[in-house]
Amino acid sequence: MQLRGRCDARDLLRRRIPIIGWLPQYSWGKLLQDALAGITVGLTAIPQGIAYAVVAGLPPQYGLYSSFMGCFVYIFFGSTKDVTVGPTAIMGLLTQPFVLNYGDDFAVLLCFLTGCLITLMGLLRLGFLVNFISMPVICGFTNAAAIIIASSQISTLFGISGRSESFIDALKKLIERFLEIKLWDTLLGVCSILMLVLLKNLPGKRHGGNGLQKCMWLICLARNAIVVIAGMVLAYCLSLYDDGKVPFNITGNITEGLPPFQPPPFSTTHKNETYSFIDMMNVLGSSVISVPLIALLESIAIAKAFAKGKTLDSNQEMIAVGLCNLFGSFARSMPTTGSFTRTAVNNASGVKTPMGGLVTGALVLLACGLLTSTFKFIPKATLASVIIVAMYYMLEIRMFRLLWRTRKLDLIPLVITLLVCLTAGLEIGMIVGIAANLVLLLYGTARPGLLIEERAVNEIPVLLVTPQQSLSFPAAEYLREQVMSWCDTIKYTNIVAIDGCNVIAIDATIAKNLSLLHNDLELRKQKLIFWNWREDARKTLVAFDGSIDSHFRTCGNLVQLVSEEISTSAQLPIMTRSQDSPA
Repeated sequence: MQLRGRCDARDLLRRRIPIIGWLPQYSWGKLLQDALAGITVGLTAIPQGIAYAVVAGLPPQYGLYSSFMGCFVYIFFGSTKDVTVGPTAIMGLLTQPFVLNYGDDFAVLLCFLTGCLITLMGLLRLGFLVNFISMPVICGFTNAAAIIIASSQISTLFGISGRSESFIDALKKLIERFLEIKLWDTLLGVCSILMLVLLKNLPGKRHGGNGLQKCMWLICLARNAIVVIAGMVLAYCLSLYDDGKVPFNITGNITEGLPPFQPPPFSTTHKNETYSFIDMMNVLGSSVISVPLIALLESIAIAKAFAKGKTLDSNQEMIAVGLCNLFGSFARSMPTTGSFTRTAVNNASGVKTPMGGLVTGALVLLACGLLTSTFKFIPKATLASVIIVAMYYMLEIRMFRLLWRTRKLDLIPLVITLLVCLTAGLEIGMIVGIAANLVLLLYGTARPGLLIEERAVNEIPVLLVTPQQSLSFPAAEYLREQVMSWCDTIKYTNIVAIDGCNVIAIDATIAKNLSLLHNDLELRKQKLIFWNWREDARKTLVAFDGSIDSHFRTCGNLVQLVSEEISTSAQLPIMTRSQDSPA
């Protein structure tokens, strides 16, 4: 028993701190692969971090602050080798309202609270809650977020100053300020978009290709960094020829140095108004729950996408992402989660273990300490193009066609989620989408599929009722009403057989209504037979009404069932169907 206890403790420790499992088998070859992948991801993480800080309304350096701590923490607690945790466009969009109205400290506190809640949910093994959010709702939310984020950058792409609050506000602003569009910002932004799309579609190969194809493959992976660096170099060169002036908007000065390592702010002052912790919690409101939920949804979906058939411990992934946010909040980070773009780059770069995050994090720290003065020349139009292209590839248009071909009813929660997110906000859209999905789920439970057929077996009219799924209390009255309705129409039915082959279990409400149905049919001199019912469902029904026990049959087919009824009931009359009954 003592040995078993030690083994269980070691196994638990290995699951909760996965580095203990893979580090003893680590090699120099893996280190080289991880270092190459880490550098490639770092070149993507730096421009993306700055861009997503802009989405959140934060100073650009916050994007760098948010990009390194998750890389370090995930090395110890991450359950997959590919996932890279950092700022994302969706997290930036969810954080934006608090930053614009109440200041940067609210983003850091939201990061801390997000980490606490996700970690707690992982420790309590609440990963199953994610299963209550269906694919159509997630798809609608993701598409809406991509559209909102991309639309918020259109003004910046065209050189129009100011910030939009929503999708509708972005369109309204673009129309109202159409004459303020700047030629050079627009030209640079459009060229950046074309360059990003061109680089993404380079015919490169990582394996099996020649040197040129491998080079093109590397260029494709680092396309964001290449475009941002090209725009930055262009802006710097132009500033040399015109006394520091640049013909398009640039990011401007970025605070140099590493972020202070200190506890997250539990009180703050913004515009001469002081907010206590309670005040800050009141301001954040439901976002304290919705942001962690969306963060873990995003991360777990990405981890599953790159698991490649391997078992994924959702609870451990939640602990890892939660701790990344928890520790990140001590370095002035905004809320973070798994990034699809950087994870895809990590995977394509051939990463072997989470150790690649060490190189990525170190590269971001190096940029924080040494390169921030250079980043001020990054054109805003170039950052906007990076975000717009990333959001374009995040759209899941094919899902509409897929659901149309498979189950059109699933389009309802998808479209509802999409429209409400675009008009009322992401959080409300997610809640309404989940509610719509639950309504459809409950409707399907209350109106189960019933296959009702009128059969004539040996000149005996039989009404065969076959539920297509398990039965629960919302369907109780519906089942009884449907059977009685058919019996009213078909006047000379002698036997009503309910085929329970698809019914795994029933509850007391179903049992009560089946008992009432049995009594109703007896008054009409019609016999109710329970055919091929499973033992669990049978026990529930008999426990409710013991007189029904003699009505259960397990005959092989309907002919045998009718023959058995004729032999056991000499009083059973032989009747034919009336002329006005349905075929």
